[in-house]
Amino acid sequence: MHNAQPWQFRYHRSRHTFEVRADFDRAMPHSDPAGRSLHLGCAAALLNLRVAVAHEGRHPETRLLPDPADRELLATVRLIDPAPDTSTLAALYPAIHQRHSSRDPFEETKIPRTVHDALAEAARLEGVVLSFPTSWHLEDVLETIQEAEARNITDPGSEQDLERWTRIAASPADAPVEGVPQYAFGPRKRGGKAPMRDFAGHRQVADRDAADFERNPQLALLSTPRDHPEDWLCAGQAMQRVLLLATLQGLAGSFVSQPLEWNDLRWPLRDPVTGTGHPQMMLRLGYGPTGPGTPRRPVSEVLDIQP
Repeated sequence: MHNAQPWQFRYHRSRHTFEVRADFDRAMPHSDPAGRSLHLGCAAALLNLRVAVAHEGRHPETRLLPDPADRELLATVRLIDPAPDTSTLAALYPAIHQRHSSRDPFEETKIPRTVHDALAEAARLEGVVLSFPTSWHLEDVLETIQEAEARNITDPGSEQDLERWTRIAASPADAPVEGVPQYAFGPRKRGGKAPMRDFAGHRQVADRDAADFERNPQLALLSTPRDHPEDWLCAGQAMQRVLLLATLQGLAGSFVSQPLEWNDLRWPLRDPVTGTGHPQMMLRLGYGPTGPGTPRRPVSEVLDIQP
């Protein structure tokens, strides 16, 4: 959430193993009291690590939550050589540096069914279901998002999270290495149904444009069979895998997490036919600007190399 970057990596040379660890100092106890979103973010970073390892011709042998006594240790990745076939993962590598969250309007062009199927398969490879709400279900989902946005506007804790993790008047040249800078807020929504979080909150932002967004937004829901930390880690990896593949397919995307921050609003997002599954993240996808890159902490802050 909010580009907090709540991850740490530790590499053990002797064991050829990475640890992916949670940085709970970057948690958001109000908006994310259980740490679900923190797990999703760290898992997205884990997926990027797996892709990079595969790109280097090695196999990323991954274990989730390997030590129940160490809540910060989310996963280990052991580099194995020679590698089994990791070409599907490795093919995603160019998208790691291309993918950005885009908070600009998208075109009304429909995403082809073949692309839907490919994205759903990418999620399935991580044990996660990706679905695309349509018709009355989409309308229900959009209403649920509106309810969440209305709550967030009047919720002091949500506003405090925004103030902590957003940077008004930050340009690409002077933006801090964390949080969402003003140049990445995107325009204010003047019209359309696209669900857009306003990162300005109650604050006034000078010279910010307004724009009409999509009348027919295209949303994708990621769901897991259960709702435990291991499921959150699977969902975060699936989320990033879907976004990387979407980038290679020419799509832009952004996150729609507002209703997932309210437990009672998560359930209406479930599959309306089966009523099963635990929604973990919603994505807004479409054809349009790719969005600007946001800052990242330097490697020296997030990577510790051990003998």
